[in-house]
Amino acid sequence: MKWRRGNVALWSVVAVMAAAPVAAQFGGKPTRPQVEPPKGPVRQVILKNCTSCHGIDDYAYNALDRAGWNALIETKHTDLKVLISDTDRDLLLDWVVAKFGPDSRRFPRAYVPPEITTFFTDPEAQTLLGRACTSCHVLDRVNEARYSADRWRVVNLDMRERGAKLTDEELERLVEWLGRVKGTNPNQ
Repeated sequence: MKWRRGNVALWSVVAVMAAAPVAAQFGGKPTRPQVEPPKGPVRQVILKNCTSCHGIDDYAYNALDRAGWNALIETKHTDLKVLISDTDRDLLLDWVVAKFGPDSRRFPRAYVPPEITTFFTDPEAQTLLGRACTSCHVLDRVNEARYSADRWRVVNLDMRERGAKLTDEELERLVEWLGRVKGTNPNQ
């Protein structure tokens, strides 16, 4: 009897782990951008003036010129009495305009990952990568990267905004495959 209970417990764990790729999906929540914090003096400005109240990921939802960014900063902080020096404001505005200026692509606000129930084989994923990615860059860029599935989703959404031909289902199947095959382990 002891062996059977152990077997049932083992198979229960295996069943839960097998369902993890589907269960690990966002469950109806929109995908959020992931903004890499800047280096240098502007990082200190952001740490001192911004991140005590909010993160910087939401900046990616905008593609504004300097006047637009300045107006957004003003309207968002009207009632907060946030005092930022002119020097710090200029550094911040220089960075957001360079990174999220009018020529940049906004991160989509409304993308909710669909649940997928079928997964790519290696040849299927390689075929899609060849079709969707190589018109702009070589696959070495993909093959050398190591990201979590969430980060791959952000990268693929950005690539789709730049012209990669991917349906929502293809994108999610590719995200699952990249997360599973590439993962975050160092390239061997």
